[in-house]
Amino acid sequence: MIAKFLAETKKQLSKLLVLKTRSFWTTLTGFFLINVILVWLKTYVNYQFNFTLGASGALQQFLLILNPIPTTIILLGIALYFRGKVAYFLIWLMNLIQSVWLFSNILYYREFSDFLSFGILNSGSSTGNNLGKSIAAIIKPTDFLVYLDLIIIAVLLLIKFWPMSKKGIKKRYAILTTCLGVALMLVDFGIASVDRSDLLTRSFDNNYIVKYLGLNEYAAFNAVQTKKQSDSRKEATSKDLDKVKAFLAQNDIPANASYYGTQKGKNVFVIHLESFQQFLIDYKVDGKEVTPNLNAFYHDQNTLSFDNFYNQVGQGKTSDAEMMQENSLYGLSTGSAMTKYGTANTFEATPAILGQQGYTTAAFHGDVSTFWNRNNTYKSFGYNYFFSKDYYPNSENPNYSVGYGLKDKIFLKDSAQYIEQLPQPFYAKLITVTNHYPYGLDKQNIDFPATNTGDSTVDGYVQTAHYLDQSFGELMDYLKKTGLYDNSTFVLYGDHYGISENHKPAIAKLLGKDSVNNYDLANFQKVPFMIHGTGLQGGINHTYGGEIDMMPTLMHLLGVSTDGMTLFGHDLLSPQNQQTVVFRNGDWVTPTYTKYRNEYFDTKSGQQVYMKDNPALQAMAKRIQSYADQSLSYSDKVITGDLLRFDKTRLNFAKVNKSSYDYNKKNALKSLQQNQQSNPTSLLKQKGGQSTLGDYQTDAPELKNN
Repeated sequence: MIAKFLAETKKQLSKLLVLKTRSFWTTLTGFFLINVILVWLKTYVNYQFNFTLGASGALQQFLLILNPIPTTIILLGIALYFRGKVAYFLIWLMNLIQSVWLFSNILYYREFSDFLSFGILNSGSSTGNNLGKSIAAIIKPTDFLVYLDLIIIAVLLLIKFWPMSKKGIKKRYAILTTCLGVALMLVDFGIASVDRSDLLTRSFDNNYIVKYLGLNEYAAFNAVQTKKQSDSRKEATSKDLDKVKAFLAQNDIPANASYYGTQKGKNVFVIHLESFQQFLIDYKVDGKEVTPNLNAFYHDQNTLSFDNFYNQVGQGKTSDAEMMQENSLYGLSTGSAMTKYGTANTFEATPAILGQQGYTTAAFHGDVSTFWNRNNTYKSFGYNYFFSKDYYPNSENPNYSVGYGLKDKIFLKDSAQYIEQLPQPFYAKLITVTNHYPYGLDKQNIDFPATNTGDSTVDGYVQTAHYLDQSFGELMDYLKKTGLYDNSTFVLYGDHYGISENHKPAIAKLLGKDSVNNYDLANFQKVPFMIHGTGLQGGINHTYGGEIDMMPTLMHLLGVSTDGMTLFGHDLLSPQNQQTVVFRNGDWVTPTYTKYRNEYFDTKSGQQVYMKDNPALQAMAKRIQSYADQSLSYSDKVITGDLLRFDKTRLNFAKVNKSSYDYNKKNALKSLQQNQQSNPTSLLKQKGGQSTLGDYQTDAPELKNN
């Protein structure tokens, strides 16, 4: 009897416990805790599988576990100040908001190895027209799992399977919950600060912010950072520019006398090789050269080819490369400088400088003029002409475009009609786009084998690169036939990586390695930089440099003094070049040591080296890091504070009058026609008005079939 009684009592207690437990989870407190757990779980899982945060050691792994919790408690805890259905809805809504932010960053990080910023979100109107194809290629079905819990909870609430308590909790408990979230945030920050000092004051790498503080905290930090940038212009004074000038003067170097002015008076073609990486030069697939035309150009005796040249872009990607190429200013740590500051800022850019020395300046791009705010920024840079999508008769035909604009063969051929009308000497920048993610071409344009890495995102890369190479070859043939080739200087550069670091297994296969480490990934940031001119003493140059160095190098070759210019780069041909490459996140490369993702390597051997018991590394790292941080910080101040408006030292340079530039197609074409009479130096005029377009030969199937 006693045993039966005890068994029955145990059974009843179990039922009571189940009821009490179920009753607890249906209360507002239980619902709150469930959502906290779910938000934490999906954030942490995606930290591990979709982001490469580089967490090492028990402490950093602990912070990854901890850092999603504080803001989740704070945001979901807002609902605890309410009662009934409103409270439940607010908890669900806060879960949704964090899930949308997580989902968006998963997609963005997969392609760009970085996190979304408010600067990028604000520039959405300038890039959004082309994002559809990229997102379609990036997205995976598993990405939508971040919304699964929300769907299930919503259904359970709607069918009333999950009863909603009308009771709330006492306000003091709601306040205590908020305080708990804040306390955990401070604990997180305290631990993070011990492991990574100056985390927020030297915040050049967003991966560190997310790794140590969390994805939501990064959003808050980025919002504050963006606001500070907006306030910088109001607070800036001429004394800020004086400090920048003093820093640049300390690091100034002379030009190479044997090269200075050797290209003076020549036309300049700047050819922007979209997403083109250095490893493609001389690379073969199935025994075939991916880029035979560029290879021949690279090895030409009259081409200066730099094989240790790195992309230094940040979140602005292509626009950052243009900012460096035209101004020798770094892109911003958040968003695109061209989008945020290109309209209103004062610049001392290459087109304006050359324009004031008798050059006609023009940019060519087979997409909409608003992309990266080019329609406004190019006026600030001093471009006389901007030939964008509206100028190309084939641009409205969907078969003639791919992703981000006209296919390169069509774009370059159609650009010839404007090139032949430009008064000489001219400075012309041609922006190719076909070799852009997601590297898709229609079958009629593919005549090259894909790689076989097993990564569908990567394997088409060589095919679009080959198409770009063919397009380049056709342009060069045309320029040689018309005589422009011998009277021109050519600047070719890759703007940024084509294959992001999120494809490490594929990268390893492309490089013929079993795996890749941070040293390999640092070298993978190399892009081509070539300068060609008839009679130029060329060869493979092993100087270490980056995109920030393009402008001073070109200026000196053209015989343009850079004295007094606000340039953060250096002439790559100068024998006194210190060869320090600074990445946007504060990492760096020198001929001796490489710092990448907080690891150090011997640059020549690739062997990892450590600070401990290495005085030489400690001394150099301290000096180079100081230079890198100051360079990035001062460059940011020049842009965010619009400091060049205070520049009084450039007596031979007149500030750009943006209102004098008109990119309206009708007006621009009229101006070109008038120039044939007022400045009869164009190729067309030299040919007696006989067009050279018949000399341009292309095998573009779209044009053959037309």
